Amino acid sequence: MREICCSPKSSSKSDSPNSPSTSLFSSPSRFSFSPSRPSFSDSVMNRTLEMAEPMIMKWDPNTTNYAKVTSLFYVSRGEANDFIKCVYNLQKAMHFHSMENSKSDKLVRAHSLMQVAVKRLQKEFYQILSMNRAHLDPESITTVSSRTSARSSLSEFEDEEEDDRIVAVAGESISEVEDVSNVAMADLRLIAECMISSGYAKDCVKIYKVIRKSIIDEAIYRLNVEKLSSSQVHKMDWEVLDLKIKDWLRAADVAVKILFNGERILCDHVFLSNDSIRESCFTAISKDGSMILFSFPEIVAKNCKKSPEKVFRLLDMYTAIAEHWPEIEAIFSSDSESIIRSQALTSHDKLGESIRTALAEFETVLQKESSKTPIAGGGIHHLTVDVMDYVTLLADYSNVLPDILAESPPPAKGSLPESYFGIADTDESPAPAISLRFAWLILILLCKLDGKAKHYKDVSFAYLFLANNLRYIVVKVRSSNLKYLLGENWISKHEEKVKQFASNYERLGWSHVIESLPREPNASMAPQQVKEIFKRFNSSFEQAYRKHSMCVVSDSNLRDELKVSITEKILPTYREFYNKYRNAIIKERHSAHVVRFSPEEVGHQLSDLFFGPIELERCLSFEFSPSR
Repeated sequence: MREICCSPKSSSKSDSPNSPSTSLFSSPSRFSFSPSRPSFSDSVMNRTLEMAEPMIMKWDPNTTNYAKVTSLFYVSRGEANDFIKCVYNLQKAMHFHSMENSKSDKLVRAHSLMQVAVKRLQKEFYQILSMNRAHLDPESITTVSSRTSARSSLSEFEDEEEDDRIVAVAGESISEVEDVSNVAMADLRLIAECMISSGYAKDCVKIYKVIRKSIIDEAIYRLNVEKLSSSQVHKMDWEVLDLKIKDWLRAADVAVKILFNGERILCDHVFLSNDSIRESCFTAISKDGSMILFSFPEIVAKNCKKSPEKVFRLLDMYTAIAEHWPEIEAIFSSDSESIIRSQALTSHDKLGESIRTALAEFETVLQKESSKTPIAGGGIHHLTVDVMDYVTLLADYSNVLPDILAESPPPAKGSLPESYFGIADTDESPAPAISLRFAWLILILLCKLDGKAKHYKDVSFAYLFLANNLRYIVVKVRSSNLKYLLGENWISKHEEKVKQFASNYERLGWSHVIESLPREPNASMAPQQVKEIFKRFNSSFEQAYRKHSMCVVSDSNLRDELKVSITEKILPTYREFYNKYRNAIIKERHSAHVVRFSPEEVGHQLSDLFFGPIELERCLSFEFSPSR
């Protein structure tokens, strides 16, 4: 090493064949380093100090006011790059020189100069982070990253001419804000890599943590997510908690897709050169905010009342975590961030437990429902409306319910009527467990309705009640996600049941009117027999109309089907009979008591059926569409 570090003149003398000593160790005094004979490391250090000192001292904030108030990277990026090169060269020279003489005055001088340079870099790093907060916000960073990725992907598949065109178009579309973001990110990485390689990583990371953590914490606060205790949630009115859950749902989407994703992109970019620093830094800035965000669902799941109507907010939060889980896992991927992933999973699992409890409570309440008061006019029972509203809303979560209910198997097939799903539920092609679960809930409702129908004194009203309620159920199924879960076979089968119930109502409620008319209305009859037929029709029709005018059929299609069917069985026969014998009857005294209804009057009265009293209709009119 000493031979290498000798000056050229010294080396030439010692290498002479006639030299009295050609050995490195023969005369140590001849090779001792002196001011007159500088070593190679001295020369390197001298040259480095000569080049670096003017540049570094120019930007010493303690030297001039200009350096104190001006940003190096803002004034001249070229000079900034030269400054960085000086620092790199100084660091290398110091390392090389320390191997030769760790107590050299030049090394002390270089170290002092490095301190000035690092302070300058710290100042620049802080200024870029703080002055570019708007350009380094997570949304801007995410957008820049997405466009950069898109351009990179496109360039892989296009020929050169097309690639140039795409790059040109893409370049024109990038906004000025994104340009500033790219420049700021590049400068931050340049400074960070320089400080890390020079041994000042802690100083750099400290600044980054303080500024970027404050941005995450402020963003979480602005998203209306706050740290709540179990007792606070437990005491909270549902209306207040519901608003906080809505805020959380919006916040979770923004936080995962933009806030934490953007911060991850920025941190990965700035500290690309060092994996451990990158991961520890991102954990430090994101841990508090992410733990507040992901712990909220667990606290709600543990402390809110498990009533059935609150299950949908729990499902919303469960769905949000499930949908964002791939992103959560990718953003918080390191071992140091495992606590964040664990918290998100814990909230996910606790929500699942609470949802299972709420659904079990719903089924229990449904099975225990025991009201016996018949619904006036055979209309739709409030239980039907409540249960179907609940079940159709549940069906909207059919993408996550299978996972939630995996630990709660559906009822055994023996609990369901034979061929309940028809060909869709066989040993060769069994129905999905989630479909069986929904079919079971609706079956419980149907059984309850069947029991309530028995409380009607008039059997025809019982069948109208069943027809009304089953049609409501079928329409709800057909107009919601239930149609995919239960299938067309289920719908067709129950549509057929509606027709059977309607037919039974018609037969029991109107058969005496139909039977009061002769089978052959044009056949010759004695005047007295004609009078008896008219009187019998008057009495039966008036009685039937008075009774059934109270009936309500809310579904317009079912209402029209019933009216058309009843009218077709009564009106044509009555019209023929009326037209044949009316003239003969009106010639007699008191004919008005015999022929009380014209065919037109009969038709009008039949067309007015199934609307019920105005007050009743106002109470029992429903919109057949799923609503939340």
